[in-house]
Amino acid sequence: MDADTALELVKKGAALLFLDVPQHTLLGIDTQMFSVGPNFKGIKMIPPGPHIIYYSSSNRGGSEFSPMIGFFIDLNPSEVIIRKWDQRGERLVKVSEEEEERYTLAVQGLEFDRYLGPYTLSQFGEWKMLSNYITKSTIERIEPIGAEITVIHEPDILENSHKTVMEEALSEQLKRSKILISDDKLEKRGCYYTKIPRLIKQKGILGQELTFLNLDKTNLLESILMKDYGGVEDLLLAELQFAFVAFLMGQSLEAFLQWKAFINLLFGCTEAPLHTRSHLFTKFIKVLYYQLKYAFHKEHTDTNGAAKGPLTLLDDSFLSADSFLQHLCKEFFSLVFEAEVVDGDLLSWTRKLKELLERSLGWVFQTENMGDGICYDEDDEFAPAVVMLDEPSDG
Repeated sequence: MDADTALELVKKGAALLFLDVPQHTLLGIDTQMFSVGPNFKGIKMIPPGPHIIYYSSSNRGGSEFSPMIGFFIDLNPSEVIIRKWDQRGERLVKVSEEEEERYTLAVQGLEFDRYLGPYTLSQFGEWKMLSNYITKSTIERIEPIGAEITVIHEPDILENSHKTVMEEALSEQLKRSKILISDDKLEKRGCYYTKIPRLIKQKGILGQELTFLNLDKTNLLESILMKDYGGVEDLLLAELQFAFVAFLMGQSLEAFLQWKAFINLLFGCTEAPLHTRSHLFTKFIKVLYYQLKYAFHKEHTDTNGAAKGPLTLLDDSFLSADSFLQHLCKEFFSLVFEAEVVDGDLLSWTRKLKELLERSLGWVFQTENMGDGICYDEDDEFAPAVVMLDEPSDG
């Protein structure tokens, strides 16, 4: 990149000034993570829009790390966000208004330029695929009091419930953590996620009808869409993306459970994908495809400082052939591939998701009409009929 282009990007892009961050701290923005060196004071050339910042403090040798702390921000062009490491040595905190004004002018005057690492623009497209539905209003609606997303502020929501191997490991690691939790008067709590019941319970409904409602969660989906999102499908997808990012980058157990609840809800519908909400399900499968594609790639190729971080969330229990995700995908694939009529975009993205899981994890999906995972040719008389809806496929 030539000097003029770089200078233009510095001026138009947003900047983060992080003061006094200890060396060896793991600090990330979006899909990029760094191990802080002695001269690090922040990041420049950040594209406007939503981003997640996350960090984990370490001991002096950089061999042990505390649980991750993350927060979402929505940046304007040329905006400067300033944080400093607190005196307790735990976290990034806001500066005073006077300091903010003074440091902002210094950053805009390029006084800190050589201490600011550039945002890796080649990875911005990857981040956009993980966050294209998230907006400033999404962040403001869901983020917790104080904006910090961290497992140390989350109640032990699995204390009295069945845990998977991964959930058990995360819960135990939290209990063993030696991080000092501040005695702030401000009550700490998790994010304001939408409540998604695992089972539908309604008084006055006969057992057979109640069983049907739990087998097909289309009515529950419609209720949540109208009650919590005003019927706007993209708001549901925004929360799905928020939860995934908070889970994978912020290493939040609460976020993982919310993401899992969304997956259970959407894959639990049989009427909506084929008839009433085909466009929503096309967008959902596309969102899930890029989430898993990133997660699988990160799990197998991440060899930088982030690999030494406090948690490895995608362990064998998540990727095993008997995981909740494998079972839900199997049922959904059967539903779509064996349907007599299916939206063309939904069929295409479902095939892409199936191929990703088979290629990345070696999972084998067998359905009545697909044999050993073989896709039909377009002129196969036994293939499902494909219909194209008027709505666009990209959300």
